[in-house]
Amino acid sequence: MEHEVRGVGRTEGWVLAGVVVAALVVTGVLARSPGTWLLEVVWVLIGLPLVVVLHKRFPLTRLLTWLLVLHALVLCYGGQYTYAETPLGEWAQELFGTQRNNYDRFAHVVQGFVPAVAVREVLLRRTPLRPGGWTGFLTVCVCLTISACFEFVEWFSALALGSGADDFLGTQGDQWDTQWDMFLCLCGAIVSLLVWHRIHDRQLQRSI
Repeated sequence: MEHEVRGVGRTEGWVLAGVVVAALVVTGVLARSPGTWLLEVVWVLIGLPLVVVLHKRFPLTRLLTWLLVLHALVLCYGGQYTYAETPLGEWAQELFGTQRNNYDRFAHVVQGFVPAVAVREVLLRRTPLRPGGWTGFLTVCVCLTISACFEFVEWFSALALGSGADDFLGTQGDQWDTQWDMFLCLCGAIVSLLVWHRIHDRQLQRSI
């Protein structure tokens, strides 16, 4: 099923790409743990060139483009400080009186919130699926699967690096951290579909 996509303009696209590159450079230079920073932003380093290379063949909607930039900034910021030590998370910890820095919790909500739109866009543009229940269900399932795969990566990192992976894992002593991560990703994906589906549909106008 082909769609006429309402995407970003050329200038807007390059500006957004520049913002992501600037975030990578600044957070990379200021990173407290360069190795942890690299592990956290590797998805940005892979995703940005991929989006640019495939732009003409598969232009993204404006909504998805902006959400991907937001996700990149979240990853870069977390990578700079490590998720357990972000100043924004410490500010929220003091404000709400929580026992831990919850920036990683926020990041896992975003891990579902942004990919949900990406998965939905691919399903609607590259499969016979139409907007509705099955598309939403499969979108949420894919997002939860992606989250589980991230937890596998963290598990393998812990096995390979031992205590050296503590900054990357950011569990902060929470034995239920893995379950929280996947649950919050699930919540983020569901909320994203509820919030964005109408806007997303308008930006994915079916071609005549």
